[in-house]
Amino acid sequence: MQRLLTVILACLGMVGALAIDTYLPSIPAIGRAFDVGPVAVQQTLSVFLFMFAFMMLFYGTLSDSFGRRPVIMVALTVYTLASAGAALAPTFGWLLLFRALQGMSAGAGSVIGQAIVQDRFTGADAQRIMSHIMMVFGLAPAIAPVLGGWLHVTFGWRATFVFLALFGTVMLLATWKLLPESLPREKRHAFHGVAIARNYLKVLGHPQFVLLSLSVGLAFGGLSLYIGSAANFVMEILHLPETAFAWMFIPLISGMVIGSAWGGKRAARIPAPRMRAIGFGTMLLACVLNVGYTAAAGDAVTIPWAVLPLMVYTFGLAVAMPAIQVSALGLFPDNRGLASSMLAFIQMMSFALVSGLVAPLLFDSAFKLACGVAVGLAASFCACQLGNAMARERVAAA
Repeated sequence: MQRLLTVILACLGMVGALAIDTYLPSIPAIGRAFDVGPVAVQQTLSVFLFMFAFMMLFYGTLSDSFGRRPVIMVALTVYTLASAGAALAPTFGWLLLFRALQGMSAGAGSVIGQAIVQDRFTGADAQRIMSHIMMVFGLAPAIAPVLGGWLHVTFGWRATFVFLALFGTVMLLATWKLLPESLPREKRHAFHGVAIARNYLKVLGHPQFVLLSLSVGLAFGGLSLYIGSAANFVMEILHLPETAFAWMFIPLISGMVIGSAWGGKRAARIPAPRMRAIGFGTMLLACVLNVGYTAAAGDAVTIPWAVLPLMVYTFGLAVAMPAIQVSALGLFPDNRGLASSMLAFIQMMSFALVSGLVAPLLFDSAFKLACGVAVGLAASFCACQLGNAMARERVAAA
């Protein structure tokens, strides 16, 4: 039963990842189809991500009030219809609208999935389950652009959105048949606007929570920088075709899967502070390798050397992040859904800002991308250290 729950929650988390990554090989073709430039086409990703991040503020709170299953099922219904609409979009404006609707509905599974884990498990068990979910979830970004590339080459760019609609339908049926409700009615909070606003302010007013959430978002910024730059990185910098996105995404996600498996097995034996230290140390090593190689190679970066540091980085990311996430969510045991929403919102807003604003400034150079990841990691480490220092001071004062 635990394995089935892990697979379902991981697949629910894949909904958003697939919507982000599957259509990336089609970005140039979408621009040609609607006669718009690359900056305009980039907004199909930015609009999705901003709406994705915005709605994450509300999914946890809605699930605290109405239950986990109903909110997930409504969101999946909207997502499936929006995906079908994107496949049929007659103009670029309609495509942007349907991408916005996709973004609004794609995040329910990942946000509420964290709350479901906290409903059912605690401590090292919760950390292990979240690592396993990340491991299975990691398959989506590795498979999606490869599948999207072949769908694009074989059937055209609209086929990727048909696939997303079919996946949404499958997950809607799986949630209906196989996912039990984890929040009993007696533990739900009444849906009162003033009380909800007060709870949000309570979470936002907790400096340690905000710093730990920022640490997660900034560390994931390295991943989002390369995802937001994927089309340019693969086709312009590495000079590979639409069907070759595997060269970037398989190393990127393999590191996350391997790191999640390694961290999940050791969650009960290695203390969280040491797990964080191992993760950050590994990410630092990756940044040194990446910056050093891209500086030496210049415009002549090649595979596999241009992507191997990404694998090392995501290994460290997968080792460090579950411990930080569990620490952050554990600060609000009575509002897990809301805390999960806020954590996901901060993480995805970082993702959206990096993909929509930072990536276009850096995606013409492998060296610039490597430096961008290093800066994000330094900021993530500082935020984590400040958050942990506050926790130690609070314990000492008590």
